[in-house]
Amino acid sequence: MDLIGLIPSFGGLLFTLAAFVIALSVIVAIHEYGHYIVGRWSGIHAEVFSIGFGPILFKGTDKRGTQWQIAALPLGGYVKFKGDANAASAPDADLVSGLTPDEKRMTMQGAPLWARAATVAAGPIFNFILSILVFAAVIMVRGVASDPLTVEELQPLPYENVGLEVGDEILSIAGLPTPSVDELGDYMAELPEDAILAYEVRRGGETLTVDAPHPMTTLIIGLQPRSAAMDIDLQVGDVITAIDGAPVVRFEELREAVGASEGRVLALDVWRAGQTYDFALQPRRVDLPLPEGGFETRWLIGISGGAYFTAETELPGLFETLGYGVNQTLFIIQSSLSALYHISVGAISSCNLSGPIGIAETSGDVASQGLTDFIWFIAVLSTAVGLINLFPIPVLDGGHLVFHAWEAVTGKAPSDKAMKVLMIAGLTVVLSFMLFAIGNDLFCP
Repeated sequence: MDLIGLIPSFGGLLFTLAAFVIALSVIVAIHEYGHYIVGRWSGIHAEVFSIGFGPILFKGTDKRGTQWQIAALPLGGYVKFKGDANAASAPDADLVSGLTPDEKRMTMQGAPLWARAATVAAGPIFNFILSILVFAAVIMVRGVASDPLTVEELQPLPYENVGLEVGDEILSIAGLPTPSVDELGDYMAELPEDAILAYEVRRGGETLTVDAPHPMTTLIIGLQPRSAAMDIDLQVGDVITAIDGAPVVRFEELREAVGASEGRVLALDVWRAGQTYDFALQPRRVDLPLPEGGFETRWLIGISGGAYFTAETELPGLFETLGYGVNQTLFIIQSSLSALYHISVGAISSCNLSGPIGIAETSGDVASQGLTDFIWFIAVLSTAVGLINLFPIPVLDGGHLVFHAWEAVTGKAPSDKAMKVLMIAGLTVVLSFMLFAIGNDLFCP
């Protein structure tokens, strides 16, 4: 056995596992802290706050008597409140029956309905809050393109006639005046299909006309995790110059060629830092969510395109960034629900559903692209975790909220016998769902 040859693969596996554990631990910590802090505010005492399950690695007790611990299996976490028999919050009837009224008030079973419901709902809500704040913070750090459109940085391209310079204020392209930042997407789609266009720029107080490539070249500015492009080690900054020997200079040409392949293996010529490389790549069929709802099935290689120049940015306002964070979180929720519906009715492939193995692989891929992308991924995953926990399935937070709603309407909680049957049924559903997702991880292309 070539042990030396296994080192790179082993190192990649460790990196993937580390990224997955970090992402999951952050999300679990926020989720469980939501339960803990709202429970504390509501007068419910937490005895244990645990990240992970199994043997305890580290622990400490605070002045309120709560034990904070990190356990060996980092696949979740829990808060054990006073009166709970276990980490699943099953009530310890014998213990609770022996408590004084004041002590019972500090348990989940003895607390008012509003306190119990708020404590349960706080976990998913804190996941959503984390997502909103992260999305808002990323946009705040990155900034938004300023008006007027001004070149801050130029990416290297395999062309000699890049007439733009840093600091140029772009007044028009191909005779079309540049619009406000909000309209740039539609503007790019309206530009002529020529490879070289005339740019009117203001440079040093003087207005000039220069020739430069179409803004949307075949420059790779992003890679999708677990994609065909990532599998063959394409990189951000690469420029795809030809497909099957036919030159491509605009991103739309690249998109059309990939879409027309119907999954056939493509030969790519790729320019990278002055050198040309040959790659063979097979597009994959992907179901993409549409902004208006529903899905569009396309053949993709997993790259993102964009302008080869970076525009100067300005700081957006606080309400603008928070609004973006809310909208992004709502879009993820809407897309996730739409995906589950379309999978259940057979409209799209069930392979769109990933399990823990797929999420771990995605964690490693995203982390390899940089800290900002990894933090963004944590926010996306946090939204998904919050949403799943709100499903009305016993053993999940949403199931407990349904029990609380039943109690609010009928005036009494479900019987112990009914609770046991429902919890077993809920656990069966969750485990079946997880096994199905793991099957996707193992057998889907």
